[in-house]
Amino acid sequence: MDSVATFQAKISVIVLNYNGQKWLPRCLESLQAQTIFKEIEVIVVDNQSPDQSGEIAAAWAQRVPNIRLVQTGANLYFCGGNNRGAAVATGKYLFFINNDTWLERDCLEILHREIEAEQAAAGMPLVLNYDDDTYQSLAGGLDIFGMFSGAPAFSKTREIIGAFGASFFVRADVFRLVGGFDEALLMYVDEADLSWRIRTSGGRIVGVPAARMHHRGSPTANPAGGGRVIELRTTETKRFLSNRNNLVVLMKNTQHVLLLLVLSNIFLLGCEALASLVLIRNWRFTRHAHFGAIAAAFKMRDHILQCRRQIRTFRRKGDLAALRFMTWRLNRWGELQQILRLGMIKVDKR
Repeated sequence: MDSVATFQAKISVIVLNYNGQKWLPRCLESLQAQTIFKEIEVIVVDNQSPDQSGEIAAAWAQRVPNIRLVQTGANLYFCGGNNRGAAVATGKYLFFINNDTWLERDCLEILHREIEAEQAAAGMPLVLNYDDDTYQSLAGGLDIFGMFSGAPAFSKTREIIGAFGASFFVRADVFRLVGGFDEALLMYVDEADLSWRIRTSGGRIVGVPAARMHHRGSPTANPAGGGRVIELRTTETKRFLSNRNNLVVLMKNTQHVLLLLVLSNIFLLGCEALASLVLIRNWRFTRHAHFGAIAAAFKMRDHILQCRRQIRTFRRKGDLAALRFMTWRLNRWGELQQILRLGMIKVDKR
């Protein structure tokens, strides 16, 4: 089902859905409760969910005029699904969110107002944990291993290095200029890639702490605990794609001096591989998620070279502009804190 929009929306909210039966109703309820709901359109993109959540979205689309459903007919993953939603969106802005999110009533009104006032190309709200008001994300910097890192919360709208994938607000014309999400990545680290290209094109990205939303995070890979994360659980596929994609993003987007981050990232993956052998004692996981990820990234060299040529056509900022976002706060620091709180990561063979 793919209905036709009947008005020019201020914001097109694109809700990516896969097996969201537990999460989607609250997400849509929070969107319908937005103070500017009549000025937005909601596009639910269903990646052929087997859990009947596509039917939930269809029922909402039938009774609420500015909610639409796009059925992809296959699992196109994060990047492909979001691109399909963007292709039919009518809004000046696109707001990409996951189904395991819910927005406070004035989130979109404040976010839109602040982005307009800042004349920014993209941004994100303050992201809190799903069940309470504890802090989850408001972007950060670029660490010495070439990974986007977290940062403490701040109180006023300010420029950040990139937006969070589950809450990515971007001008539609800028999204299309830089080529949208890179579907070769499938999922994970895709927001860092898109953020980097937006900044390369000359666009500013801001964090808006006055706009608030809540996010569960990884409900498929780590389902225990309902709305609250009570253990650390991942999959071989998730770790493989995260590691591979981070290398690909660096090789695609760095201009010259920051290409050195490719080497530091490979060094980090080597150290993590040794650590995982000692702590997890799973050679198959280490081989696939670390060494296999490095090999797979270099196998994508033709795609990387093609992307670098495309990026040169709209490049207005280079590596020197990115240096201001370098930070000593490591991406893995947050994961280490979670391990100390919740115990060692459990790995599923998926």
